[in-house]
Amino acid sequence: MNYDMALDTALNRLHDEGRYRTFIDIERRRGSYPNAIWHKPDGTEQEITVWCGNDYLGMGQNPKVLAAMHEALESTGAGSGGTRNISGTTIYHKMLEAELADLHGKEAALVFGSAYIANDATLSTLPALFPGLVIVSDSMNHASMIQGIRRAGCEKHIFKHNDMDDLRRILQSIEKGRPVLIAFESVYSMDGDIGPLSEICDLAEEFGALTYIDEVHAVGMYGPRGGGVSERDGIAHRIDIINGTLAKAYGVMGGYIAASAKMCDAVRSYASGFIFTTSMAPAIAAGAVASVRHLKEDGSLREAQQTNARILKMRLRAAGLPFVDHGTHIVPVFVGNPVHCKLVSDMLLERFSIYAQPINYPTVPRGTERLRFTPSPVHSSAQIDALVQAMEALWAHCALNRAEESA
Repeated sequence: MNYDMALDTALNRLHDEGRYRTFIDIERRRGSYPNAIWHKPDGTEQEITVWCGNDYLGMGQNPKVLAAMHEALESTGAGSGGTRNISGTTIYHKMLEAELADLHGKEAALVFGSAYIANDATLSTLPALFPGLVIVSDSMNHASMIQGIRRAGCEKHIFKHNDMDDLRRILQSIEKGRPVLIAFESVYSMDGDIGPLSEICDLAEEFGALTYIDEVHAVGMYGPRGGGVSERDGIAHRIDIINGTLAKAYGVMGGYIAASAKMCDAVRSYASGFIFTTSMAPAIAAGAVASVRHLKEDGSLREAQQTNARILKMRLRAAGLPFVDHGTHIVPVFVGNPVHCKLVSDMLLERFSIYAQPINYPTVPRGTERLRFTPSPVHSSAQIDALVQAMEALWAHCALNRAEESA
């Protein structure tokens, strides 16, 4: 076989479909977020405004977070020294897990290298803990959940996105007495819609199922202390396993689950994705502790972020641009064509110094390609003005559909 030719074919296919992804070299500079420096291919630099970042609240620049990381780095050094079972458990990991358990009102938490790994490792391990397990998953669940469920190798069913009638139909079809897990999200990252958490919990209780929620795009962002939509809605106690990230609203990196002490102990003891990987660096854990604590005590960033999101959506609506508003902090503007989506993204960057990566298949379904804006508390009124004006100009220049035309 000609392996180089096979690689060329695979890459050319992405180019032909307009789905080839490129990295933009961005340098974040302390104290200047959401501004950054674009290191251009020609060797020059250009200051840009980041509009697609997942550091939703700017906590990656927070002085408390940085101070905690510096202190831990000077105290312990760079790495953790190994897996959690060998030499990689430190006081910082224990502090972080205690903070996360408290955040969600659970007995325990377990920290992973990322929320992707936490989803994959946990979901793929559960059938070993509950023989005969059936997993019922929302059709729009994240790739990490899909991967974990595939690796689980157990019986699975997919219910239509947020469709409780379809979920009930599937639960009724499962043999009584079998263990069942319902897997879903709170805030779905590409459309910004929210799952019907209470209704799912009602069905889980009716059919004796466990519940597993991915709160990755909600932790730090919703609820009185940032515990996510489940905290905001007062139902965290009804959910068995909560997955979250430290890499978005908390501005650091890593992922976790929060659950009962027995559940966390069992996953810790059985999940290969936990057992056989080096633990996060102590400085990262220390920064996450500081970030979680800060957002528990201070909700002003959450409030300011929601205000900016409402303002941006109001401005886009007035301009007639085709976006969807589910009342969350995620603002997707639909282009509907991968080539056009990449073109608009490139023009925003090159002409207007606005950075917003195109979102194409397989992240979203074909025909729903979009730009996904994530306004933060520190985006200024002038920056919102500049974004809306640039979008209006490009929509006219590229002859793209307005909201009323595409409705």
